[in-house]
Amino acid sequence: MHFAICDYILDMVQNSLEAGADLVELNLTERYNGLTLILKDNGCGMTEVELERAKDPFYTDGVKHASRKVGLGIPFLIQMAETSEGMFDIKSEKGVGTEVTVFFNTSNIDTPPVGDLVSLFFQAMTFDGSYELIVNRQFPSGGKENYDLVRSQLKEILGDLNRAETMGLLRDFIASQEEN
Repeated sequence: MHFAICDYILDMVQNSLEAGADLVELNLTERYNGLTLILKDNGCGMTEVELERAKDPFYTDGVKHASRKVGLGIPFLIQMAETSEGMFDIKSEKGVGTEVTVFFNTSNIDTPPVGDLVSLFFQAMTFDGSYELIVNRQFPSGGKENYDLVRSQLKEILGDLNRAETMGLLRDFIASQEEN
């Protein structure tokens, strides 16, 4: 089980990339009573049977991680959402992609801490590979300004996101967006 909500989100982004997605959209909406996450990808997607198996902690296809006997990412996410009066939904279509929606009830005592969103976005932007990641951050309750992070635009401005010179700039920029 993960320590913070950010850990779950990073795991989902990594799953999307491992499923062959070259476009991952991460929408994170923060309200006074919780955090809503919608993650959409254009990865390989799943059939109805595969989707049900993905929810089973005692099943793994053995392809992505050959040495693992179980697949716990989605089952832990479901458990965490349900235990803390949240909500979980997943839709997928083979050959099209997957969409995961989770509501984290941040007022429930059983909800893990949100964690470090700046580090989450930074890590997701710097995974190896050729993919587009769009982060859409919304604050409908007010107090902060909405913002978007688009990996291709950041790469165009900063260059290689994995160079030491640009990593500090990238982290600082993400932090400035989160502070506004």
